[in-house]
Amino acid sequence: MASEEGLQQRLQELQKQLGKKQMFEESVSTIRSLLQQHYSSASPSLRQAFYTVVCRVATILKTRYTSPGFWNAGLNLFREAEQLVLDASERKHLQSCIAQARDQLGEVENQSEDSRSTENRTNRGYLFEGHLTVDPEPPQPDWLVRSNLLTAAATLFQGESSGEQVENTNSVEGAVNLLQDLVDRLDNIVPEILDVDSGVPRAPPASKEVVAKLPVTTVTEEVLVKLGKDAVCSICQENLVVDDKMQELPCKHMFHPPCLKPWLDQHNSCPICRHELKTDDHAYESWKEREKEAEEERKGAANAVRGGEYMYV
Repeated sequence: MASEEGLQQRLQELQKQLGKKQMFEESVSTIRSLLQQHYSSASPSLRQAFYTVVCRVATILKTRYTSPGFWNAGLNLFREAEQLVLDASERKHLQSCIAQARDQLGEVENQSEDSRSTENRTNRGYLFEGHLTVDPEPPQPDWLVRSNLLTAAATLFQGESSGEQVENTNSVEGAVNLLQDLVDRLDNIVPEILDVDSGVPRAPPASKEVVAKLPVTTVTEEVLVKLGKDAVCSICQENLVVDDKMQELPCKHMFHPPCLKPWLDQHNSCPICRHELKTDDHAYESWKEREKEAEEERKGAANAVRGGEYMYV
């Protein structure tokens, strides 16, 4: 059985291959096979690696490829992953990926209902010569709903502010009915501004495992000359001296370990440049991955508008 370290390395290699058009379908198929074999028994870190590479497949499909074969491979992977993941936010995100893949492939869930409706219209004949059947009216777009709301409000306001009896009571009653209908549909018109999940979540502390592995170096004469005689720990503001122990973050900023620990117990970023470290909060890491995907989609859309083609990196 392959070690988890080996599997993570294999997933990283496959993620790089996704950007190569000729290797995309084979890479997605391999990811799906590994997912089936190892996800159920995987550790949380390996499960996160699987989820990350599946999200990468979704991002590349949205920003680069339109081939039905590519999207079909992605759809099968999303379905497999959706059945395996336990986290509710991950499952919800994968369901949205499945829905988009279905749309791309032209799959319509009510296709059978449409075919039966078409058959019924064909068999039932016409009421009279020249009669046309009429499909149900589609829902009004949001801009039209808002326009109707303003019109109805203006009609009522005019009727009440004039101080005169409105002759055409039907128009007022119609406005009242329209307002009531719009109020009943507010959930679909007004954005869910009170939804906590739609905002930026509070950053949790840095991962304890990551913090424990941060390198500790000793300040030497050479280091002190390079940093300058006025070099200080940015947290305690004490001048650095030879033989001081300093803990280094990935961004290369260094601090006294006793100074840095309380900070990382409450934050996940460098006190100077805000470079973020990994956290132990699964939901927050999933949110960051989705934000990264959204940013790539925005860049892809901007590239498409400028040049008509997506830029490969």
